Formats: sequence, C-alpha cells, structure tokens
Amino acid sequence: MNHIISGAAGFIGSHLCDRLIADGHQVTGLDNFITGAARNLEHLASHPNFRFIEQDVTKPFDVPGPWDQVWHLASLASPREYLAHPLETLETGSTATRNMLEIARRDGARFLVTSTSECYGDPQEHPQVETYWGNVNPVGLRSCYDESKRFAEAMTMAYHRYYGVRTNIARIFNTYGPRMALNDGRVVPAFLDQALRDEPFTVFGDGSQTRSFCYVSDLVDGLVRLAASEERYPVNLGNPAELTILEFASRIRELTGSNREIKFEPLPEDDPKKRRPNIAKAKSILGWEPKVPLAQGLQETVEYFKSITVAR
Repeated sequence: MNHIISGAAGFIGSHLCDRLIADGHQVTGLDNFITGAARNLEHLASHPNFRFIEQDVTKPFDVPGPWDQVWHLASLASPREYLAHPLETLETGSTATRNMLEIARRDGARFLVTSTSECYGDPQEHPQVETYWGNVNPVGLRSCYDESKRFAEAMTMAYHRYYGVRTNIARIFNTYGPRMALNDGRVVPAFLDQALRDEPFTVFGDGSQTRSFCYVSDLVDGLVRLAASEERYPVNLGNPAELTILEFASRIRELTGSNREIKFEPLPEDDPKKRRPNIAKAKSILGWEPKVPLAQGLQETVEYFKSITVAR
C-alpha cells in the first residue's frame, strides 16, 4: 500500500514509518520540524520505500498520490511545546486535519487521526472509557491542545458521515520510548534527563496523580490494527497499568542508580489527577493489548537517551 504520514519526523510518527516499511509498504513522510527531528528519520534516508517532504500541513499543499492510507499524526503533543505555540497547535488540529482528510477524500483512501486521552480532561470517570465525554476546560491554558484534538475528532467524523471517508480515531494515552525529545517536558524524558544529569527529580503537585505508560512499539501496533479495522468511533490505545508519579520516579531512580532527592513544584493548571485507559474495546475489536513490560521499555529508553546525551 501507499501511505502518507503527517508528523513523520516525530516520536511516534517515525516509529510508524519504520513499522510500515518493515511490513513492505511505500511511505511518504511529511513534517515541518516544529517539534519533529530530522535524526529520527536519518536511518530511512536511503531506503527505496521511503520519501520525505518538508511540509507544514496547516498550509495548502498537494502531494500527488494516489494514496491508500492517510495518517494524520502531526501534533505539538508536549505541554512545553503547545503552550509555546498555541495557535499552531490549534491549526494542526483544525486546518491540518481537514487538509489531510481532503487527500483521503480525493483518493478514496483510508484515514487515521491520532487523538489523545486529553479529550477526557481531568476525568470524573476512572478508568476512562471511550463513551465518556470528558471534563475539559475549554478556555484553560491546556485548551489549545485539548480542544484541537476534540475538534480533529469532530472533523474526522464529519468527513466520514458527509463524504463517506473510511476513518479511524485513536485516543492515545501516555506513550514513551526512544526518539522522545529530552526537553519536551513530559514525565518520562523529564525524569530520565534529570537522572542522567544527576539532578533532583521534579514532581509537580504531591506526586499522587497517576499515569499509565505504553511503550511505543505496542502503541504503533495498535495504530496499524486500528487502521485495518471497521471501527469508526474513538478507540483507546494505552497501557492500563497505572502508577502514581512518585512511584514512577522511584522506578526511574532505581533503574538509573540515581540517589538524588525529589523536589516538588506546584501542579500546573488543569493537570489531570488520574489517567488510565479502559482498553476493553481495543481488546475485543483489534485483539490488541500492550506486551512490553515497563522495565524492558524503560531500559531501552534509557539506553537511547544515554546515546544522544553522549552525542550532544
């Protein structure tokens, strides 16, 4: 099949390129490098089944197909990035989503958009199931990201209902692994960066808030399975194994041999207190659930961060 991917130089996008090429497909990647990194795709530069085009998908563009599958992964997913670029974040969820949907409509292609667990906001239902409508502050600091993804879901469903585009929506929960940016502010790279620099661990709030961490290869497998399915409504993809932030910090300290203290900072506005996916739908429809143990995934991530720290 012939695939086109926005956000291809990003953390998840680059791993999706790897998976699709390994499966024998032709892949064209798009990225404007606002958060993506060229090094994430360097190993594919000479691959005969891969082509890269530097492109801002919020702007008008045309990449002749025909395409069999359109993937919209472009996103400013870390709080540090979307708070620094709120307008670009909103346009990525709105204008860029429509631009990518238009490619799918034109070519009769399949379309998948990566949404987020942030659609649930600071949830009053736990664990989160796809039918929960969420508890989102539409005018808060985080709203540029939360609402951009909620709009992207609405736009995707509108194209499916009005034009009959074959669509899928993935609600991604916390994902980690090699190629994350050390300075993006999310908990996994933040803790690992501090450990490797022998700095104190920064925990926001009292550390009792929870997250669930899914290794990137498991997440990509879920995306591929979802894209091949007939499910049109959102599907949670994440690991239901839930940890408090303090528990996670302890895991990182043990893994890296750090003995540095934990310093506490105020909890950011609208930061979710709990986050855990109900993945019953993914299990029943896709036959999918995470397989990589946290210890294994973290070890591989640590080795990656060590390598780029040395290179730096």
